[in-house]
Amino acid sequence: MRSGHFYWFFPLLLGLSVAIAEARAATAVVKDGNTIQFGDTTYRLEGVDAPELDQICIDDHADPWTCGVEARDQLTRLIAGRSVRCDDQGPDRIFKRRRAGVCKVEGEATSLNQLMIRQGFALDFEPAARGRFLQDEAAARDARLGLWKGCFVAPAEFREREKDGALRGAACRTDRDRQIREVLFPDGLAMPSACNIKGKFAVRARVTGNIGIYHLQGCASYPGTQPDRWFCSEDEAQAAGFRRAFNCRARTGSRE
Repeated sequence: MRSGHFYWFFPLLLGLSVAIAEARAATAVVKDGNTIQFGDTTYRLEGVDAPELDQICIDDHADPWTCGVEARDQLTRLIAGRSVRCDDQGPDRIFKRRRAGVCKVEGEATSLNQLMIRQGFALDFEPAARGRFLQDEAAARDARLGLWKGCFVAPAEFREREKDGALRGAACRTDRDRQIREVLFPDGLAMPSACNIKGKFAVRARVTGNIGIYHLQGCASYPGTQPDRWFCSEDEAQAAGFRRAFNCRARTGSRE
């Protein structure tokens, strides 16, 4: 009798698990050009580094271009509302609050990881990629696709504010090096839509193992902070290595 009950219950349990998995896929949210969220789980496309949402590039007409927003929109277009499955590769090596994943649109053979690089909106990201997307990156560069049609710095160099990093892309001009870097690393970084959390690099943040401090609207430090980065959520700021300003926790707290 127990055995009969078990065999009746197992298909029901299996069906419920499939339904949950499909629901998770159906509610996939694209956070940026290499990040997808399913409920409480956020996957970073393994081996891929796309521009940050607040990153500025230069297009093929030598105009400033919100390439981070465009990379996010490109990933959204690739998914096109379809179900996505991510093969979990464990904790992300760089962004500790993320999982690394190889993600595919259901029914597609090529991963979103590879497609983003193949279409020129992301770079092969070492050491996670282990060079497996280098040919795709080179093909996109030679065809001047996506980012490669203009001029940009690697997302990792943007995140770390490496203003002397290598300039990449067909529109980079050695005789305009200084002017280009001023565009790619502006003093007044424009706020992406709905991303109003200010991030500021700070040496004192290293005491807690971070690289900077983030400031929320309503915090005493917010109005006077000139941001180095913009974030859309506290989770994103923390994943990027920033901690919350102490005066955001209590009005009587210490001023950052």
